[in-house]
This record gives sequence, C-alpha cells and structure tokens, in this order.
Amino acid sequence: MKHLFIVNPAAGKCDRTVQIKTAAQQVLGARGLDYEVLISKGPGDCRRLAREAAQTGRELRLYACGGDGTLNEVVNGAAGFPNAAITHYPTGSGNDFVKIFDQPEAFRELERLLDSQEALLDLMECSAEGQVSYAANICSMGLDARIGTEIGRYRRLPLVSGKGAYLLSTAVNLCKGIHKPYVIELDNETIRGNQTLLCVCNGRWYGGSFNPCPDAEPDDGMLEVLVVKPVNLLQVAMVIGKYQKGQYADYPRLISHYRTRQVTVSCGEDSVVNLDGEALRSREVTFRISGEKLRFFYPRGLSYRMRERKAEEACAI
Repeated sequence: MKHLFIVNPAAGKCDRTVQIKTAAQQVLGARGLDYEVLISKGPGDCRRLAREAAQTGRELRLYACGGDGTLNEVVNGAAGFPNAAITHYPTGSGNDFVKIFDQPEAFRELERLLDSQEALLDLMECSAEGQVSYAANICSMGLDARIGTEIGRYRRLPLVSGKGAYLLSTAVNLCKGIHKPYVIELDNETIRGNQTLLCVCNGRWYGGSFNPCPDAEPDDGMLEVLVVKPVNLLQVAMVIGKYQKGQYADYPRLISHYRTRQVTVSCGEDSVVNLDGEALRSREVTFRISGEKLRFFYPRGLSYRMRERKAEEACAI
C-alpha cells in the first residue's frame, strides 16, 4: 500500500509544504512505509494527481493536505476507484468536513491517522452544464453561496483580513439583492418562487462556523435540504443566525426542512453553486445521492454518527 500526500500550497494563511514533508518523513519514513508527497501547481491539479494515482489500480491512501476545496478535488479525482481511500490532513482555513467527528483536531496527527479505521460515506452527485461533480459535505445556492465564493476577491485587497473580506462580500451581495427566483423539485414536491438560499447537506459544517443541519448523517443515504424563504434586510441577521446554529425549527414559516434523495434547482439566470467550497455557475443543477461511495479513513476511536453520540450522552445522564 502506498501513502500519497497531495499538498495544496495555497491553502490556509501560509504554505505548509515543508512541515508536511517533515512530518511524513518523521512518521512514515521512520516506519519504512512507502509514501510520496506531491505538490499542486494550481486549481484542478489536486484532482488530476489523485486521478492519475488511483488509475494505477494500486491500493492507496490519499491525504488531502489543504482545506475543504483541496479535499473536494481529491475526492473528485478518486471517485469511482475502490482502491483509493481518502482522508483530510487539514491545513486550510475552514477544514469543515472533519468537524463531523468528535475530535477533528486528531486529523492533524499523522501517528493517529496511521492507526485508523475506515467508513463508507455517501457522496453527492452534482449534475450541471452536462458535467458531473461530486461533493462529500455541503452544497448551497443563493445568498450564502454568492457571499462565500466571492470572499477571495476581497481577501486580496490591501489591509483586508479574512473577517473583513467576509463582511465586504456580505455587504456587496446584500446590495445586489437578497433573494432570487428558483424552482426546486424534490422527490415528492415542487417549490416555486423567490428564495433567499438553499442548502443541501450530507455533512454538518461549512463556511467556517455554519452548522445548518446538526443531525445530518453522512452515511444514511439521504440529503438534508434547507430552504430559506424571502426575507427583508431587517430579517437577514436574525434568520441567518438561526440557520447558522441549526435552529431552523424556530422559524418554520421562513426556513423549511426536507429529507430527500434528490433535488433539482432551476433559476432563470446563471447562479453560483457552492460545492464543498468550490464554485460553478449554472441555471440548473441536480443533487442526488451517488452510487459511488467515499472510502474515508480517520483516527481510530473517533465517532462521526450524531445518533451514536446522542445515545452515549443519554446513557451518561
């Protein structure tokens, strides 16, 4: 078995390539394990590197070294290759996917990642513009997708911090309009009209601090969908705050929750679609539970199923 570290040097606040190489040598090299460190040269390169490695047919462990966008690229590159297992070695700014685990910080410890166990997790298949992409965590459209995918534009401005870039992107997009017209087709229902945003969850966390569906399970074969109805400028902060904390049930007239295996979203104009932090534009996109699975390995003993953790907490009372 080969261990392959796919590094995105642009992830996070600084290039972690040297630290990753040093850690790999100290942990895997000391054990005499077969490993290699590959460096991405630009957007899409992590996907290419993962695909080329998986195509060899060799049993692989792929370490996505970066943020959630890096993990998304590696997942897309290795999707459909059962010989490739994937994990996240987080060096990005958000690192949201691993927050489904009760000890997300353990993913930064290579010794613990080597002593691992595997799970077969669901993948979301996203079809748009004749192309199929995969996502493991959360996809979204509407206001938050526009804000999130434009943060990078403002982060490059002089003296603008990460929080400042978020606030700038929020202000600009609020001025552009809070809601847009969508047609949303679920398994047994069609919703028409203006919406503020919609979120399709396999995981639980995104955007650094948003936990819209705290009970989403990444292996139950279902998508959790939230639709935030039109709100005015005064309601935005209140509703988004509840949405951020997963308290959508407190505002049933403004935030609707659905469980489905597939959802198709149409808009009269090109809309930004957020796929695990990666952006595409389309007038129509379909999200469904894929027939492909994600072989995900993680430090032994960690828990990712919310229902199991709640059961343990109930027993402890």
